[in-house]
Amino acid sequence: MTLSLLANTLQNTEILTFYGWWQFAVCMFAFLSLFAIWWHIGKKQNDFGQVWLALSVLCWSISGILQVYFYQQEVPNMFLLEGWRSVLSLLNSLFILLALPWFRFLPKSIAPLIKSKYWRVIVGLPFLFSLLPTISKMFSGRPIAVISELDVYYALLTLVFLGLVLWESFAKRRLRLLAWLSLVCIAITLVAQFYKLSDAPVNLNLFSAIFKSCLIMLFFALALSWVKELSENILPGVGNFKIQFNKNPKLKRCVHVLGIPGKSERELHLTPNVYNLFLSFARQKKKDADSWLEIRPKNFDSGNKQYDINDYNEIKRLLTGVLDGLFGKGNWTQEQHYKPLKNLLFEVSEKRERKIRLAIPPENISL
Repeated sequence: MTLSLLANTLQNTEILTFYGWWQFAVCMFAFLSLFAIWWHIGKKQNDFGQVWLALSVLCWSISGILQVYFYQQEVPNMFLLEGWRSVLSLLNSLFILLALPWFRFLPKSIAPLIKSKYWRVIVGLPFLFSLLPTISKMFSGRPIAVISELDVYYALLTLVFLGLVLWESFAKRRLRLLAWLSLVCIAITLVAQFYKLSDAPVNLNLFSAIFKSCLIMLFFALALSWVKELSENILPGVGNFKIQFNKNPKLKRCVHVLGIPGKSERELHLTPNVYNLFLSFARQKKKDADSWLEIRPKNFDSGNKQYDINDYNEIKRLLTGVLDGLFGKGNWTQEQHYKPLKNLLFEVSEKRERKIRLAIPPENISL
């Protein structure tokens, strides 16, 4: 019996050591890859979300090599090992929460909170409150009831926010399948955390390997979806931007746009007022490329004078309608889409005479 028990102990040690090496190697490779994506792309965009996600994965890698180190000792100090695991788990959750404000698409219900200037304080205080008892546990060698699992509670908070943000990010980029997969991954991770709290007789290392692999793949999918968005949402030069009105007579108030990367042709279904204004711009450009449409001055009684455009809000509604048709409602931003499209479509009089016209060449407009 003694020899059998010793053999089982050695086998368990070998398995745990193998798991530690696996976690170290895989997570280190993932960290370097995510950091490389940021270095080549995110750095130019001044986007540090990828850096925080990469650091969160690095915490798993360090946890893996620590497990190898402790299990190579003759008498592993399990309290110290569990303490370091808790510290690294807390850091992993903190880095993920710090990455969330850099996400382009956030749920409306929590976006003001995440974008708040106090977000670092909101996530930092619970981190410190969880870290101090964990450090106390590490060096005292005595488990502290409830407080010893504060890293799990902090992870649960992180998973709730991360699940909502991942769903919104994939759904807004029209990657619905990845959105559902992200929820499945979050659910698996939640189950693992609850098992850790319950002390149930289950192989937590297996759960850990599953959810860490899934989360890493989701982080890469998120990075690729971001790259996909950057490549597809780049507006072409004005010479390559073409519009066709009512190509199909059965489609009323429909404008076909050509030249957008990622798709050969896109259909814009506009409201009557927006369509008529867009058509007025196009007809004016085809009739006389050097003529302008005039906007009525704000709070100005025009009397008998007729203006082509009543106010600037009509231009805003036109741009909004075009963007909704090109990228989907809510899937565009002011800086990346609205302003570039405005500069692409229109040019205004240098004399600031409230005059505006299409910048598209007449040969690129089909009526």
